[in-house]
Amino acid sequence: MTIPASKDPSTTGRKRVLFLCTGNSARSQMAEALMRHFAGDGYEVLSAGIRPKPSVHPMALETLERRAIPTTGLFPKDLSKFVGQVFDFVITVCDRALEQCPIFPGADMIHWSFPDPAEAPQERQQRAFDDVFNGLTQRIRLLVVVNNRKEIRC
Repeated sequence: MTIPASKDPSTTGRKRVLFLCTGNSARSQMAEALMRHFAGDGYEVLSAGIRPKPSVHPMALETLERRAIPTTGLFPKDLSKFVGQVFDFVITVCDRALEQCPIFPGADMIHWSFPDPAEAPQERQQRAFDDVFNGLTQRIRLLVVVNNRKEIRC
């Protein structure tokens, strides 16, 4: 398969990151928004789901917006849309996605296991979304810092 130049990171100079979860409605959407926010223009950030839901979970959007993280352009996408594309990082954020994730040759495969906040009991759901937000924030900040330092040293 020929990859269009705009999808080939070697021609754009931008790192390509794909976040995956089962429904692409909460965890991977939050990760996509956070990575865009913290990483800046040096990254093209996408998310997808094994079995995408029809819309982004309202509490995921509310959790991001409450912390001034832009949510423009977030919508569930099917993983099949990205199979065969080139990525620098493919990051699964749930165990089900890890089990069903196809191979992305050349990508650094990373797994971060987060429970689905949408499955938390109603009275604990906001806390669950906040916990996922905080965990993703820590890991994404670390990934960006380490990757940017690695680029500087090369």
